[in-house]
Amino acid sequence: MPPALSRLDTPEARASLYQFTVYLPGAVASVYLGIWLSQHGIPADQIGLINALPMLGLLVLNMVIGRIADRADDWRTAIIAISLVAAIVPFALYFTTEFWGILLIWALTGMSNGLVAPIIDAATVRMTQRNGTDFGAVRAWATVGYVVGASGIGILLTLLGPSAFITLYILMTVLRATLGFLLPRFRAPAAEPTVAGVTQALPQTARLKDSLKLWFVLPLIAFALVNSSNAVIGSFGALLWHQQGIPDYFLGPLLGSAAIGEAVLMFAWRRFGGRVTARNMILAAAIAGLLRFTVLAFSPPVEVLFAVQLLHAFSFGMGYFGVVHFIANWTHESNAAEAQGFANMLNQGAAMVMLICFGWLVEFFGSAAFYSSTVTCSIAIGCVLLSLKLRPPKDAVR
Repeated sequence: MPPALSRLDTPEARASLYQFTVYLPGAVASVYLGIWLSQHGIPADQIGLINALPMLGLLVLNMVIGRIADRADDWRTAIIAISLVAAIVPFALYFTTEFWGILLIWALTGMSNGLVAPIIDAATVRMTQRNGTDFGAVRAWATVGYVVGASGIGILLTLLGPSAFITLYILMTVLRATLGFLLPRFRAPAAEPTVAGVTQALPQTARLKDSLKLWFVLPLIAFALVNSSNAVIGSFGALLWHQQGIPDYFLGPLLGSAAIGEAVLMFAWRRFGGRVTARNMILAAAIAGLLRFTVLAFSPPVEVLFAVQLLHAFSFGMGYFGVVHFIANWTHESNAAEAQGFANMLNQGAAMVMLICFGWLVEFFGSAAFYSSTVTCSIAIGCVLLSLKLRPPKDAVR
């Protein structure tokens, strides 16, 4: 459970409570969307398209919505509005079972759901930097929520069957939208002093395009390449394991174990995070992804799957923290959500291409399709190393 109700008068506690719900809908979808679609007669290549189309929309919307959120009086307004839309759209899933209808509705569902995370994270990292508090401890509750969604609700879906998928997904979105009204104000009031040491020492520009140099973009591309394979796990992992004969009661815990490792890393972040440069975090993510996805290509037994899934703490958790801090340190608060939206646009673009290609590869090669991730993670390592050569870090966070 997030911070005690008696502490909800602090902005960090209220942000943590909302963060707990950010990935609950996605966790439910990760466990059973692929199986639910498969049971409606939809093949793997079409499942790839259904998962990829929302990302095509997010390529366009992420920066636009981020720019709108940055121009608003506070990011809280945009978060509440998007959460409400994300809770309304999936009700249409009750009324269709054929491919084209599901493709359209899930595109709208996935787009509205995908807009939540980059804005709440951009807002939270700015608030915690200003207050001198721990972003990791707040953001970790999103991962805890994912664990609850994938393990707890995943087991519930195993008991109730795929027919309960839509209802449980909608319940999670409604819960998130409701808690959005408890969110604090994220921006500093006018002329509010900041905690010493958290303001940036570098000259800042108010325009995002001024930051988009090659050395800046390469680490974002690197994480997008690694994270595209994380997206594949969310869309195809449970389905592939199900087809390999892994019992259904392991599917939720397998996805949840990845998030458990991520949560441990995030809660412990303040103890060691300042000792590692942001780009080295992304480099570590690429190396962990290379190991994780190469092993998955061999269709290992369930015991090995649990061990490999813990590498998600690095292939996603450390890499994501690296991106968030990298952006926060090299961009201005006036375009915080837009910059995070740009990174998310890269993530969505890479994930969209990977999902489409991976769905086709699964049809022919099964789990050996994960060798494609071996290639993308290798490219990601090269991107980070080139960025470090072009612009060496000046301190422990850049």
